[in-house]
Amino acid sequence: MFAVRLMASRMNVSFLQELLNSVAEQGRHLLPRSLGGVGREDDINELASALVSSRGEASGVAIAREILQRYRTLSPGDRVAFLKFLARTMQPDAGEVTRAAKAFLDGSSTASIRALQRAVESPRLEFFRRLNLAPGGTAELVAMRRDLIAADDPSIAPVDNDLRHLLVSWFNRGFLVLRRIDWQTPAAILDKIIAYEAVHEIQGWDDLRRRLDPADRRCFAFFHPSLVDEPLIFVEVALMGDIPESIGAVLRQEAPKNGDAEEKPTTAVFYSISNCQEGLRGISFGNFLIKQVVEDLVKERPSLKTFVTLSPVPSFADWLSSVLADVDSTLLTPAERKRLEVLGDPDWLHSEQISAALKPVLLRLAAYYFLVAKAGDGRPLDPVARFHLGNGARLERINWMGDPSPKGLAEAHGLMVNYRYEIKDIERNHEAYANDGTVAASRQVHALLKTERGRPEPRKLLQIAGLRPGKSGPEQEEGK
Repeated sequence: MFAVRLMASRMNVSFLQELLNSVAEQGRHLLPRSLGGVGREDDINELASALVSSRGEASGVAIAREILQRYRTLSPGDRVAFLKFLARTMQPDAGEVTRAAKAFLDGSSTASIRALQRAVESPRLEFFRRLNLAPGGTAELVAMRRDLIAADDPSIAPVDNDLRHLLVSWFNRGFLVLRRIDWQTPAAILDKIIAYEAVHEIQGWDDLRRRLDPADRRCFAFFHPSLVDEPLIFVEVALMGDIPESIGAVLRQEAPKNGDAEEKPTTAVFYSISNCQEGLRGISFGNFLIKQVVEDLVKERPSLKTFVTLSPVPSFADWLSSVLADVDSTLLTPAERKRLEVLGDPDWLHSEQISAALKPVLLRLAAYYFLVAKAGDGRPLDPVARFHLGNGARLERINWMGDPSPKGLAEAHGLMVNYRYEIKDIERNHEAYANDGTVAASRQVHALLKTERGRPEPRKLLQIAGLRPGKSGPEQEEGK
């Protein structure tokens, strides 16, 4: 079914693209040489100015296509220069704004409000709207915003704001189509799922099949009509009997042996959510995705009662490093600081004694990181936490050694967390978070904040394990 719908979408998009190409080609021959006619190598800045002032639809499509074609050939530095040109030159006319504002203040009316709105609107918005008329324009504009994000230049921030404003409208939920991804999905899309997986790397086609084909696995993605073969965001789901504590339990779990009909999973685990288009950063699809997937899963499997994530904690290790660097921090006792020195050794997790010494300290610090530490806007520091808590989830559990992979250790010293989506509490949690920054969390997580005393001396534990604090493996072996 997905393949049939995809083919129909491709045919519709292909027809429109061919039509726009035809219009653009005909329009190009109508242009004078000074506006990009045949045989003229106009500056891209001139073409941009011409596009905004153009009134003919055919010539506008032709200019838009020419701009996008030339933009693709520019070097990264020249692309930034062009974006700076847009930021510098495409500004509202100050005189018109002043006149419109004065007319509005003199007597508010529908006409004066509309005149003021037209005066203050950035000309870049119309520029991007007209660029979008070119064949493949939407995908090109998404790629252009990727360049804006990569440049990270304050001088072009207004351009990014304008383009993001339009993309939010063009990629709203009403335009998005949810599709299940399975082993029968076209290979071109499956290949992109492998490439775009950002949480737990997919180790080739066999690994992908293990995530898609078994009866207890699901994968869903959002698509947009203008980007037919490009998933915007996708989620991988495991149907299980309980809330998992580690990613290994999810990725290594074997397919049900008793057949699909006899399986009655109670827990849907969202263990990987990957955004695919960097140019759409800041445009949230995830909240819509999770809600829609929950609805679809409940219809398919009525036995499902629990909906949780198994999520990474990508900023915890960096935050802990800053705490350790702050000698005046009261979060750690001197003994605990000594205990944490061993984190510099990649082999610490292989020692039961060291793990036992680190576990209570790291779990307490992780609870503080989620419940107390805040960013400048009063929200949690962790980006994944901000996403799920903002969608109404509850921080259910912090899992020790949830991900002992090199990536998991580097980002969070092996910790992972479960966020729980309790249907009856989602709206309440969302409102509390949005209005007051309240972090909904279980009693189990709150209990971790309690400081434990009477722990064994860290150096003794390290000596038992044959390690020295703060040293790497080779240095330990050589006695340095």
